[in-house]
Amino acid sequence: MKWGISSNSLTRAIAAKEMTVPDVIEWTAEAGGEHIEIVPIGYDLTRDPELLQAIRSKAEQVGIDISNYTVRANFVTEDETSLNQEIERVKQEVNIANELGVKLMRHDVASRPPGERSIVQFHKDLPILAEACRQIADYASKFGITTSVENHGYYMQASERVQSLIHAVGRPNFKTTLDTGNFMCVDETAVHGVSNNIHLASMVHLKDFYLRSGHRDPGQGWFKTAGGNYLRGSIVGQGDIDIWEVLRIIKGSGYDGYISIEFEGMEECRSGTRTGLDNAKRIWNEV
Repeated sequence: MKWGISSNSLTRAIAAKEMTVPDVIEWTAEAGGEHIEIVPIGYDLTRDPELLQAIRSKAEQVGIDISNYTVRANFVTEDETSLNQEIERVKQEVNIANELGVKLMRHDVASRPPGERSIVQFHKDLPILAEACRQIADYASKFGITTSVENHGYYMQASERVQSLIHAVGRPNFKTTLDTGNFMCVDETAVHGVSNNIHLASMVHLKDFYLRSGHRDPGQGWFKTAGGNYLRGSIVGQGDIDIWEVLRIIKGSGYDGYISIEFEGMEECRSGTRTGLDNAKRIWNEV
């Protein structure tokens, strides 16, 4: 098992031009990370081959792995032509993952507005979504890459929906990037979601949230869950998720892959990420 971070944790520093992506990789190694997960927010590696090579070179230089490559996608489209275009676009991202040297890649699957997220609609969409993911997984298998869906984006967030998609796709190289915090966005506890899906995980994001009831509007910086409660990102180990129990479940499952700290709190991003990484390592040794 290897500890590291998602580059998404330091997006604010990248956006403010305080750090470049290679800087983030070097910082991760200095902070005790053994891998970096590349999440291209604000840059596009399909259009920037020089940055791609800089990322790979910097990771080799500082001696850490590039663990996972994470990209957007939505296979809920207006017509079949648009769907095929989206599938082909994601296949090009698989090529980028291969150039980075990674063996894990997460892509989004589906997004719908709030009024269209019912379980009935999900079951209508499932065959189309599964076929799109199957085609991409089959393409990725040529490079030895495992693709995955994250519990992310409300529509594809509950643990049982993720399970349903994985079983419908039916490919050994299609799994889940399991985000410990994201289950809460659809009012499922982290402990329940992790227990349900850890056996299907190719990658783990360790995330923490503060939770407040829907009748207690905390104001700026919070967002609503599907059920109307409030969430705000926290430093791992300082929020309302029972990180001790979550890590106990992960350890007990025999999972031996990468774990990324994903920090989305209001604190300064480098401090918040580093504290979360230190907390996670300490708690892992305690459980």
